[in-house]
Amino acid sequence: MTTGGTNDNVNLQQQVEVLKQQLGQAQRLTALGELVSTTTHEFNNVLMTILNYAKMGVRHKDAATRDKCFEKILASANRAATITNTVLGMARNRAAGQEPTDLVKLVDDTLLLLEREMNKYRVTVERSYQAIPPALVNGNQIQQVLLNLLINARQAMPNGGRLWIKLLNDPENNMVDLVVRDSGCGIPADKLPRIFESFYTTKNGPDASGKGGTGLGLSMCRDIIESHHGRIRVDSTVGRGTAFTLKLPVVAKTAPPQRPAPMPAITMPAGVVGPPTVGTV
Repeated sequence: MTTGGTNDNVNLQQQVEVLKQQLGQAQRLTALGELVSTTTHEFNNVLMTILNYAKMGVRHKDAATRDKCFEKILASANRAATITNTVLGMARNRAAGQEPTDLVKLVDDTLLLLEREMNKYRVTVERSYQAIPPALVNGNQIQQVLLNLLINARQAMPNGGRLWIKLLNDPENNMVDLVVRDSGCGIPADKLPRIFESFYTTKNGPDASGKGGTGLGLSMCRDIIESHHGRIRVDSTVGRGTAFTLKLPVVAKTAPPQRPAPMPAITMPAGVVGPPTVGTV
């Protein structure tokens, strides 16, 4: 009986793990789907900029105007490439491995995807980046967490507001702090202890934009951060806003290569030039 019960428990655990992986995949696709309309509009704006400056360059033959047009077209094309690469990066089924990641670039690329959304709902974004080392993370997963926090923050400010994003170095703990703070409605004290529970939500449904969240609940966000050996913390006051702090590990410093010990000096016998010869008696 004991052996059978143990096998049943193992099978159940395996099924739970499979279901968790499938849920994570579904939530990742949901997050990607939520971005489609936003990025499509943003990409269309980029294309219109390219087209308008291309037409201007065709109409004007002077070198100064054409140089300006080429510069604008190049900048817009680079912006379009960043949008495309970021979305494709989310869509790819990347391995779960962790690698040195530039969090400044990751944050900037993520904000680029939501720039139109923030402008539309009159949310002012302020960034503050300290000099930080690369973080040892899975960039795709951290970006999903960041997207979830940013969209939640935007939805907490239906009449507009201010959003602060900070990157802080914590060398004593070998961590980097990624802080997302909003000036929104805040979370009531009685609900705050439960926000990381599975299937728990403080939302009643899609907001005025017709959108819900990214589908990546805070419980999944916590699981992702903890799988990185990091921590997630929340501070909130009703009427003043909410701040989430992600503590992520940095890349371990490698010890500098040691130089080989110097060879002992050889003292040459008096009157001998060059190394002594070895022979037989």
